Amino acid sequence: MDLTDPREGVLVGRRSPYPVEFRNDAVALYRAADGKRTYAAVAADVGVTGETLRGWVCRADEHAGRDHSRGEQSEAGRDEELARLRVENGRLRKAEKEWELKWEILRRAAAYFAREVK
Repeated sequence: MDLTDPREGVLVGRRSPYPVEFRNDAVALYRAADGKRTYAAVAADVGVTGETLRGWVCRADEHAGRDHSRGEQSEAGRDEELARLRVENGRLRKAEKEWELKWEILRRAAAYFAREVK
């Protein structure tokens, strides 16, 4: 008779209410602090608990191949992280250009309406 639990090793839980991009951004924000800010301080900025952020950082480290206890990362993990950061950098540069364009359009509209009011 087999008495082992068939669910052993299976993670059961609910889906996170936070989108993956939000979690990745929160982890990046924590890492950008470079140890100068606590999990709780960064988490308060993004509206989650410190423990939630710590869990996200640990899972991101595991996914990237880092040994969380020593802060080391395998070469494959570093390559994946570099590729991810390059994609993120490209996405942010594109978003910055879009914001600059929108800002310029709004500046021109404000100047136009300011002239019309006089």
